[in-house]
Amino acid sequence: MKKRLILALGILFSLNTTAQTDNVVMEIDGKKVTKSEFLQIYLKNNTNPKYDKQSLDEYMELFKKFKLKVAEAEALGYDTIPKLKKELAGYRKQLSQPYLIDSTKNSALVKQAYERMKNEVHASHILVKVAENASPEDTLAAYNRIMAIKKRIENGEDFATVAKGKNGSDDPSAVRNGGDLGYFTAFQMVYQFEEAAYNTPVGKISNPVRTKFGYHILKVIDMRPARGTMKAAHIMVATGKEATPEEIETAHKKVDEIYAKLQAGESFEKLASEFSDDAQTAEKGGELPLFGTGTTTRMVPEFEEAAFQLKANGDVSQPVQTAFGYHIIKRLELTPLRSFEELKKEIQGKVNKDERAVVTQQSFIEKLKKTYAFKDNYSKTSKWFVQNIDTNYYKGTWNADALKSNTAMFTLDKKSFTQKDFAAYLQKNFRAYKSMDANTLVKKQYAAWQNSEILGYEESKLDSKYPDFKALMQEYHDGILLYEVMSDKVWNKAIKDTSGLKTFFESNNANYKWGKRYNAYIYECSNEDIAKKVAAMLKSDTISSRTVINAINKDSELNLRVRTGKFEVESTPYLKGHELKKGVNPAYVVDGKYYIVKVDEILEPMQKTMAEAKGAATSDYQTYLEKEWLTEIAKKHPIVIHEQVLYSLGK
Repeated sequence: MKKRLILALGILFSLNTTAQTDNVVMEIDGKKVTKSEFLQIYLKNNTNPKYDKQSLDEYMELFKKFKLKVAEAEALGYDTIPKLKKELAGYRKQLSQPYLIDSTKNSALVKQAYERMKNEVHASHILVKVAENASPEDTLAAYNRIMAIKKRIENGEDFATVAKGKNGSDDPSAVRNGGDLGYFTAFQMVYQFEEAAYNTPVGKISNPVRTKFGYHILKVIDMRPARGTMKAAHIMVATGKEATPEEIETAHKKVDEIYAKLQAGESFEKLASEFSDDAQTAEKGGELPLFGTGTTTRMVPEFEEAAFQLKANGDVSQPVQTAFGYHIIKRLELTPLRSFEELKKEIQGKVNKDERAVVTQQSFIEKLKKTYAFKDNYSKTSKWFVQNIDTNYYKGTWNADALKSNTAMFTLDKKSFTQKDFAAYLQKNFRAYKSMDANTLVKKQYAAWQNSEILGYEESKLDSKYPDFKALMQEYHDGILLYEVMSDKVWNKAIKDTSGLKTFFESNNANYKWGKRYNAYIYECSNEDIAKKVAAMLKSDTISSRTVINAINKDSELNLRVRTGKFEVESTPYLKGHELKKGVNPAYVVDGKYYIVKVDEILEPMQKTMAEAKGAATSDYQTYLEKEWLTEIAKKHPIVIHEQVLYSLGK
């Protein structure tokens, strides 16, 4: 929630903080906003900008409210709250990443990724797990084990049999699939694994490759041209991992019934919204994220194969079974691999987010060392640490109180990074590595500390080097303050101020009334025959809705749906326009469905209670509080609008 809000605010109110010499359009607390700054904001928020007086005045009112809220937040010291400072620092770390990479190396990796996207690799793997920061002993043991497995396969044993057998792969799925990963392309595996897959000839076994999961060996089975990016929808009837044969059979029966409805011409999207067990996609007509070439999304092989076998947009598959249940797949669109120029920006974003970023960042660090005349003094300054690191370090109880010298361990741009700086880093990051010999530990921690300090030094210079970065940080700064001050002064206040909310409700209760309602049972029937059967059953006053459902849905779960409760006529589409009486009403049709409504009580329009109106009243109270608060702070933060400059926008 908060991140989305901050990003939205950043888009709405980004300010170019580059020094300006043009006319001033607005001043708040003496701080100036120039014409060019305001124009930049205005154009960002108006795709079809208008420069007439009314349009400019309306936008200026919004902008004034924003600036008032941020000014008040700063006056109240929100920018000094440790929690918010920490949050902004976290965003700064994220936003600085694109500026802390080797652009030349980065461009090469972008081109490499595109070339790989042209083909899909079919591979199997065997995994021997070992932690990223495992001790040398554990790492060596894992390496020896994966090499022994590789030798068994090279000596003639079947890859899949070894993978699923005793002392084989540590990947749990290997028991089921023998290590077979199906086809994949760039960005769908961790980078080191992808490297091995694309650099191992078809039919061959790779050398061991280390990833964050451990050591792998790969067998490359096939390579084929990329099939493109698939946009598809599905209707899923789920079966749990522990589903019984009876439950699986029930699911199979249900998906066959849905498929029969599709064959009879019913809408895929409508059936998805009504019957799909995939809640995340059902409301969108079953539409799935893009998968295939150029995406990071991978479907299970059975699903993906069925989807790509569909010949044309709009084609629908027969029910397909996967580990998740049964699926009916509809092909919406298949897009061949787009040109490099079309995909370049998208690939760039992915390169900056996966392990490739580590490669480009390390190259960048080496360039910074040359730029800032880096000098290393590790060999002369590390001895004390190697001699004094003991088992207490891994418990978090080690300290460097005995360290008397504070010699520079390295220098960068004439700035010294000392032994005590390194000692502080060691104490803070003792969890980074498990038990290992002191010499190895100190080397690893020193390398990590050195990289961190070099990048941190460059990061501290970004505001002065890159005006766009400075502007972006201002967006996040203002967004964080705005969210927090609005929470305190408006949103949360309206929720916590129960007496104020009650008074507001009582003063405005004419705005909170029920329309006409029915306390009823609503029977939604799939066709006229079902409606006749339901109507016949409801002639008995003593019959329960559960009895009706069990009888009507005996052969199909899709025949009947029952809703019960109090329904407001104006907000219930299938009740609007139908005058109903107490008791069982005759069936009527809305959007192809037959409705029989059993009315227990007709509730005429009436005043809502405080509890019934709480949601709407709270929202209105928030609007009221915001308006009152803006009036108050407008008196504290004087704003001057230079109308002549404002109305010259666009000239």
